[in-house]
Amino acid sequence: MVEGDCQIQMGRFVSFLQELSCFVTRCYEVVVNVVHQLAVLYTSNKNAPKIIETSGVHFQAMYEHLGELLTVLITLDEIIDNHATLKDHWTMYKRLLKSVHHNPSKFGIQEDKLKPFEKLLLKLECQLLDGMIFQACIEQQFDSLNGGVSVSKNNTFAEEFAHTLRTAFANVETKLGEPSEIDQRDKYVGICGLFVLHFQIFRTIDKKFYKSLLDVCKKVPAITLTANIIWFADNFLIQKIPAAAKLLDKKSIHTVKLQRENFLQQKAQSLTKDMQSYYVFVSSWMTKMESILSKEQRVDKFAEDLSNRCNVFIQGFLYAYSLSTIIKTTMNLYMSMQKPMTKTSVKALCRLVELLKAIEHMFYRRSMVVADSVTHIAQHLQYQALHTISVAKKRVISDKKYSEQRLDVLSALVLAENTLHGPSTKQRRLIVSLALSVGTQMKTFKDEELLPLQLVLKKLDLISELIERIRAQCDCCFLYWHRAVFPIYLDDVYENAVDSARLHYMFSALRDCVPAMMHARHLESYEALLECYDKEIMEVLNEHLLDKLCKEIEKDLRLSVHTHLKLDDRNPFRVGMKDLAHFFFLNPIRFFNRFIDIKAYVTHYLDKTFYNLTTVALHDWATYSEMRNLATQRYGLSMTEAHLPSQTLEQGLDVLEIMRNIHVFVSRYLYNLNNQIFIERTSNNKHLNTINIRHIANSIRTHGTGIMNTTVNFTYQFLRKKFYIFSQFMYDEHIKSRLIKDIRFFREVKDQNDHKYPFERADKFNRGIRKLGITPDGQSYLDQFRQLISQIGNAMGYVRMIRSGGLHCCSSAIRFVPDLEDIVNFEELVKEEGLSEETQKAARQLDSVLSDLTRNFAEGTEYFKMLVDVFAPEFRSPKNMHLRNFYIIVPPLTLNFVEHSISCKEKLNKKNKSGAAFTDDGFAMGVAYILKLLDQYQEFDSLHWFQSVREKYVKEIRAVAKQQNVQSTNQDEKLLQTMNLTHKRLEVCLQEFELLYFSLSSARIFFRADKTAAEENQEKKEKEEESVKATNGELPNSTPADPVVK
Repeated sequence: MVEGDCQIQMGRFVSFLQELSCFVTRCYEVVVNVVHQLAVLYTSNKNAPKIIETSGVHFQAMYEHLGELLTVLITLDEIIDNHATLKDHWTMYKRLLKSVHHNPSKFGIQEDKLKPFEKLLLKLECQLLDGMIFQACIEQQFDSLNGGVSVSKNNTFAEEFAHTLRTAFANVETKLGEPSEIDQRDKYVGICGLFVLHFQIFRTIDKKFYKSLLDVCKKVPAITLTANIIWFADNFLIQKIPAAAKLLDKKSIHTVKLQRENFLQQKAQSLTKDMQSYYVFVSSWMTKMESILSKEQRVDKFAEDLSNRCNVFIQGFLYAYSLSTIIKTTMNLYMSMQKPMTKTSVKALCRLVELLKAIEHMFYRRSMVVADSVTHIAQHLQYQALHTISVAKKRVISDKKYSEQRLDVLSALVLAENTLHGPSTKQRRLIVSLALSVGTQMKTFKDEELLPLQLVLKKLDLISELIERIRAQCDCCFLYWHRAVFPIYLDDVYENAVDSARLHYMFSALRDCVPAMMHARHLESYEALLECYDKEIMEVLNEHLLDKLCKEIEKDLRLSVHTHLKLDDRNPFRVGMKDLAHFFFLNPIRFFNRFIDIKAYVTHYLDKTFYNLTTVALHDWATYSEMRNLATQRYGLSMTEAHLPSQTLEQGLDVLEIMRNIHVFVSRYLYNLNNQIFIERTSNNKHLNTINIRHIANSIRTHGTGIMNTTVNFTYQFLRKKFYIFSQFMYDEHIKSRLIKDIRFFREVKDQNDHKYPFERADKFNRGIRKLGITPDGQSYLDQFRQLISQIGNAMGYVRMIRSGGLHCCSSAIRFVPDLEDIVNFEELVKEEGLSEETQKAARQLDSVLSDLTRNFAEGTEYFKMLVDVFAPEFRSPKNMHLRNFYIIVPPLTLNFVEHSISCKEKLNKKNKSGAAFTDDGFAMGVAYILKLLDQYQEFDSLHWFQSVREKYVKEIRAVAKQQNVQSTNQDEKLLQTMNLTHKRLEVCLQEFELLYFSLSSARIFFRADKTAAEENQEKKEKEEESVKATNGELPNSTPADPVVK
């Protein structure tokens, strides 16, 4: 609790204490008034006027009600005595008032109002919080000071008081602890209160009666006054009448306390047995109740039927009373004596709580029939009572001696008769009871008549208040103070899932705490208290039942689906079996303003888990689908389909992902031109990822065809950055000077070399660049330039794959169109049929989709042409003349590439495969693209570079073969081995050059290598002229049109 909160809460609570003070004061007045009235009725003063003759009259009901009032005061004392927090907060509140007293202006309080408030608080503390509520009541001045009513000297009243107490006690004692006990315990508390009041007024003590009162403690060691407040009669009697306590020996007082501990031990042992007995009793009672209430009432056996119903109703109430007493006494005794409860005891007590609520639910379920029956039973009982009274009345009338006493008796009987002719209300029953107190004197009733009459009136009392009494006995608000048992109970329910339906009863019991909380006065709103309680119960329920259930169901489904893995022993004969499906047949449990649906909770948990795990690992979708189906079959759960975006098992990297990180993609993946596939360069996993046309088509299907243009746009942005680096490298003085030197050299020697660029010159360039410096990981500038060109080529390869993927996606979509050459116009057909506007709109939409698909499928977009057209003008402009040297750097680049490629392929056979690769056609693609942008295909072809390489290697291979033939005769094995290796290396190099040549030739086809820029421009002009002529031919009367530009 936040500091200062307790004072604020106490401030809110003062008004309630003031109301309580008014109530207590009123109780004091009522007690004095009742005592005075009784003292006047039973006066020993011969001269005092007599109201009625009271010699044989005992107003038992009067004393019972006085006892009830004293019980209320005793209960208030016990509540405050047990409430340590209230006392602590009160002390803090008083301290706060002192600090307010020193500086009232700071708190905005007028000083003249503070004094009366402090007096009021002092009065409240003395009256209520010092535990003197009952004591102050009995210590009042009962003798009137002005010579009015004398009480303490009234011997007749003292004797009557004592006689009534003994009679009441005799009636109560015989029933205490018996199965037919109804409210005797509460009456016993009242008798103890009256006994102390009698001692306080008359100062006489009946030791025998005092001992009898104490002896009851052996049978009833403690009595629950309300909720968790428990009361010990021995402590009360010893404390309130110390004079009598001195007469008792200490041993007997100690015996009572021992008896209490023994009672608790015996109760703990017999609880399970009691629970089983009551289980049988209550079950059979419920069956009997159902049977009797379902039967048709027969007119000839109406009285008998009503009598049976009455007995069954009362029996139900008696069971409820016994159960309530056992639960409250045991739980509160454990709490009061601060002794721990065993789990077995807790489970047994919780079962008893369920039985108690089952009785209440039984009455509630059949409340319509019960309400109907109760009025008939009450009438029947009234009739029986009237019959007995009328017999007695006739007897009185037949005696002709009308004395005053006899007339009183007759009047009382007539009053009782008249009162019974009407509804059985509380006041009428009370008047009947008081009238019969007067009417039973002078032996008007025979013994065999009186006892049945008293029994009938008792039944009438019970039946008339049946529903209220049932509700009071079945109220489980005491569980608020015993919430600690709830987790143990839930664990037990989870272990014994077979009878999980009992959860409804426990939640019904927990709901009983709510009405009491709604009267909370120490908080701004009781809602805060309810919220805390709701949260606490729900947290316990989730932790001890729902979450455990979810985990167990998920585990069971997983193990069932993965039985082939043989994870653990699942033989039910060895490891046992719990059928948790019972929880899913439960109706939703009502608690506060919500319903707890266990089935829905578990279903939601599984849906959420399966969905999340499927999104994490899409390849597991089949496993989770299987688990979903199994959950439906085994547990009847209505699972929701995941509905994740349509994906295949080999979705691969998504187009969006590649597009956003294209710079990473082109450096990490290698392109294969012939298979149109990208392969990951290196990976930490045991496998390498690949991306092919099908993956791209799946992605386009997921995201739509619009993503293709966006991807090409991203590629364009990427190429711009890369071409900037490309230009910088070509502009570098070291590079530019060497290239110009190489061009000049080639022009000089080309006639001598048969127009072939010398291999040695390219090799020299390659080595020369290495001398300029290398990076920490051993790469020369030419290596980095080669990587740059490979990345540009990879980007172009990706664009090619996007186009192929788009066509693949279109062909999948259009395969449902029967004939692409002859597609009907749906809009026209719909109009012909005269269908609605919405249908026409839908048909128009369909036509538009089909025409889009057909066009895309037939043409596709020439992305390569676009990417050439966008960069070519800039590349070919005079300001970028340094780029015109590119064709001469291609030979050294190819040499560098072949060396790199051979080294990568050799690593494939090694244990450490870092850097291994078998394809990298991005380089060929990049070279072909850049040559096209610079329009240098002819310049490069003029080098006849690949012919030069082939000739060089063929020449060397022949020389080595010749030497091998010579050496084979000399039998020098070591030399022969070396020559074999040299021969093999030369062949490998030649093969790699051949492969590069084929790849480059293939890549050039994409960029129309057969035509130069000038030829393409010429072709473009011719097409434009043709289209203009065609337009003029179609429109002979029109003016010449502008040339159409495509």
